[in-house]
Amino acid sequence: MATTRDNMGRAVAAPVSTSAAMRREEAQPGQRAITPGRVVFIVALIGVSIVFLYPFVWLVSASLKTRETVFNNQLIPDPAHWGNYGEIWSRAPIAEWLFNSVTVSILAAVTVTLTSALVAFGFAYFRFPFRNVLFGLVLASMMLPGAVMMVPQFLIWKTVGEVAPPLGLNTLTPLWAMNLFGSAFYIFLLRQFFLGLPREVFEAARVDGANYFTMWRKIAIPLTLPALIVVFIFELKASWTDLMKPLIYIRDINLFTLPRGLQLLVSQFDITAGGEGEMQLLMAAAVIVTLPMIVVFFLGQRYFVEGIATTGRKG
Repeated sequence: MATTRDNMGRAVAAPVSTSAAMRREEAQPGQRAITPGRVVFIVALIGVSIVFLYPFVWLVSASLKTRETVFNNQLIPDPAHWGNYGEIWSRAPIAEWLFNSVTVSILAAVTVTLTSALVAFGFAYFRFPFRNVLFGLVLASMMLPGAVMMVPQFLIWKTVGEVAPPLGLNTLTPLWAMNLFGSAFYIFLLRQFFLGLPREVFEAARVDGANYFTMWRKIAIPLTLPALIVVFIFELKASWTDLMKPLIYIRDINLFTLPRGLQLLVSQFDITAGGEGEMQLLMAAAVIVTLPMIVVFFLGQRYFVEGIATTGRKG
């Protein structure tokens, strides 16, 4: 700091010029100057965003066009035919498919989140013989291709259906009930979070008389909420877009999920698949299938990003 002398010979601070104060404010941390490298980064980020957003923008635009103009690559339809959504809604049981998808996705996401969290807490908290060996076997199950498990799982659900028909084939149960046994990937992910929690907190709860299930429910779950939301969103998206299971287990058209119904509409409207060629209706159905996941992401974006960032720190 610059100093000067007053009339009594004492040192006092000299006034700082306006330009010097401005330069000092510009040098404050957190305020980055605009550099050529930063401009290039922003431009590249915008370019990549456009590349990723363009297919969805094109899809929405095509869903608002006529049969003749659906492939003209004009992003702003003139005029917009909003009636395509009403027509596809009336020509296909979209409402029933939507209800089935919501039911299956929520049940699958809730069950796999809770069961995986319970197993992960057991591997993180308890000390028992061969714990690492068992955990390694759980992780090794991720190496099994999904195609290897299709036939055994189908035979299991066929047997279940013979004993209890409401739970067997051609019901929604096989689409989500397999998640009752957890997921190896989610168990691994949540175990990393539980290992990062202070063990002293759980020991104090044990002294106060809490049992293990209470510690899991009232301590571990609230402290790892962002990770649980990440698991929930991951599985919700996976179940929402799953086509293989409905193709294997569902025969009744009223029990179709949206992906299975969309596959049926492709055969009806896609001219390349022998359909009627009304692709604008197929595009409208695709928008209906896509929009719920976009809404879910924006609603849980804060928790989703926080969970991903915390995962990196825990790893």
